[in-house]
Amino acid sequence: MDCNSSRFSIEQSRKAGTAKGRGGKRMGRLGPRGRRALVTVLGLTASLVALIPAASAEPSAQSSAPSWPQRPVRFILPFGAGTATDVAARLMSEKLSARWGRPIVIENRPGADGLLAINAFISANDDHALLYASTASFMAHPYTLEKMPYNLDRDFAPIARVTDTILSVAVNSAVKANTLKDFVALAKAQPGKFNAAGAAGVPDFTLRYFLKVENLDVTRVPYKDVVQAATDLSAGQIQFLVSSYAVVRAASEAGTVRVLAVGGRERPSFAPNIPTVHEAGFPTLNVETTAGFYGPRGMARELRERIAKDVIAVVAEPEITKRLVATGQAVRTGGPEELVQTLRQQADQAATVAKTLGLQAAGLKADK
Repeated sequence: MDCNSSRFSIEQSRKAGTAKGRGGKRMGRLGPRGRRALVTVLGLTASLVALIPAASAEPSAQSSAPSWPQRPVRFILPFGAGTATDVAARLMSEKLSARWGRPIVIENRPGADGLLAINAFISANDDHALLYASTASFMAHPYTLEKMPYNLDRDFAPIARVTDTILSVAVNSAVKANTLKDFVALAKAQPGKFNAAGAAGVPDFTLRYFLKVENLDVTRVPYKDVVQAATDLSAGQIQFLVSSYAVVRAASEAGTVRVLAVGGRERPSFAPNIPTVHEAGFPTLNVETTAGFYGPRGMARELRERIAKDVIAVVAEPEITKRLVATGQAVRTGGPEELVQTLRQQADQAATVAKTLGLQAAGLKADK
């Protein structure tokens, strides 16, 4: 990104910082702390933009691609077993292993808001260790971490976009709410009574956004593993959860959990009777997250394109597509450029939400 482009983006963001907020009230100017947080956010977006030429302009390495893989391949995941990301990785691994002639090892490293997996991936610096992650793992980090421990531009080489994860908003079946409006009314009538959780990253960030916008006195309970959060939702230890639909689907079918709404602007084919958050009247809960593969920054373009081609071919197989959809995911494949464009769009959405609500400094301290 050139200097003029960067300067324009910052000026536009400064103007946006004084735009009208919710209810028509004009937001105050950002203080030094807010401006530093905003620069951090813009840095994330700039890094994503910088990835676009990197995805297509790096010289290919003729010697590396034909001989890959030479040993087992590791898929490092930031979520635990049973999550949508994990299910997808395991579905693809068998087919990809057959294509590549090498075993694939799935490494689940949940915890620390995705940082355990991200750090393991960066530390490996190995073209046989791929990060398979949802954007939910890192789009909220500029707003929730004291200091960014990684750099998307430096540490990630985009390979392939695979699926969009359909998120859900669910309650324990004992909660007397059949709609989101019912739950909001209950929570306002009984402040402090309900406990809520959001899957780490963007879902939790969105949950906080939702609670603030609706002015709800609901206790947020942190979870290392969203599968455990779903288990506790079924048991009634928490009453409200924002997560992937895949995580709560079994409990919903068993009757211990009630899904009030799903993300997206259209009802998914696997849940035609569940309204979208837009239909339910709460667009603030519309979370877009995308799962994809990343390699280490130095990975050759030719190799990334080859891996992407194999991934796209495997996901296109009817059996795999059907099983992915059944877990609550929407298949939307693409190569390096398509993944970067998706990252860029979602980073912009996260920045817009944060600025509009005055949350750009939330969880951040001034850089030193």
